[in-house]
Amino acid sequence: MKHARRIIATGAVAAACAGAVVFASASGASHHPAAGPASAGHAAPVVDGAPGYAVEDFAYPGADAIKAQRGITLKRGDGHITLADCASGTGLMEVYSRKSEKICFRATGLSGYLSLEIPSVYGVKGEADHEAAVQLTTDGATQNLDVGKGEWKAAGEAADPDGRDFVLVEIRTSK
Repeated sequence: MKHARRIIATGAVAAACAGAVVFASASGASHHPAAGPASAGHAAPVVDGAPGYAVEDFAYPGADAIKAQRGITLKRGDGHITLADCASGTGLMEVYSRKSEKICFRATGLSGYLSLEIPSVYGVKGEADHEAAVQLTTDGATQNLDVGKGEWKAAGEAADPDGRDFVLVEIRTSK
């Protein structure tokens, strides 16, 4: 019984405090000397000053700068496949393109996803700790490759009988 009384009393105190805050906000806006004519007689809801919600859009951070510097487009991902400096270590996933120098990625976690555009790809080397599934496209045709851990695979024009120019559009990794 004592526990129930405490809960009821706590709820009543919280409601009274909330009412006081709302009342103070409504009456303080029109009587505060710093309040300008726009706020006179107009009460603003308490939540107006609160920050908005953070919404994750999974866009690759710094993608515009990377496109300007390297000529590759990193679109969206889950954060488990990230662009890496090829000199930063061994065992990275390597993508070979005629349009840019070797591009490396680091995979983390049990699985990863990255949507991107790297033109003129001709080869992919798998990351040491993750298998990869890569997807390339050209002129309406799609090329899907499974790349084992540390395995090198011909891709794009090197794996196409017609030697067409392919764009790498997706990487998925798994342990």
